[in-house]
Amino acid sequence: MVFRKPLVVAFAVLFLDQLTKLVIRSGLSEGESIPLIGNILHISLVHNTGAAFGLFRHQTLILTGISILTFAAILFFYRRIAASGRILRVGFALIAGGSLGNLIDRLRFGYVVDFLDFRVWPVFNIADSAITVGAILVLWKTLFTKR
Repeated sequence: MVFRKPLVVAFAVLFLDQLTKLVIRSGLSEGESIPLIGNILHISLVHNTGAAFGLFRHQTLILTGISILTFAAILFFYRRIAASGRILRVGFALIAGGSLGNLIDRLRFGYVVDFLDFRVWPVFNIADSAITVGAILVLWKTLFTKR
């Protein structure tokens, strides 16, 4: 099963994130928006100099460092994470893949490519979603599992 191989999960997130960003960048100009589902979901190209969901704008250097440290910590603690169960493995794999996806953008462009626009939430991308879901899984496992 794929969940036994966290690197597969991380690289799947990274691949999907970079592929979707490539498609969006090739089809839209910055600030351009296309309604996908009525007024519910738009595809809008945004160059985000902040963190997930537009937080901490213009902090590219700090956020690049945080991404590198996050990925390094996951690699450093990999054996402990791997022995901690499927939920933690998947959670940390999602965080690692998402962190790498956004790190690649920051290093290449100086910003992160965001495009999923629900109009009631800041524009985000696949990497942001993976980081968020991964963090929820890690918190859930940490807070609600009997020791």
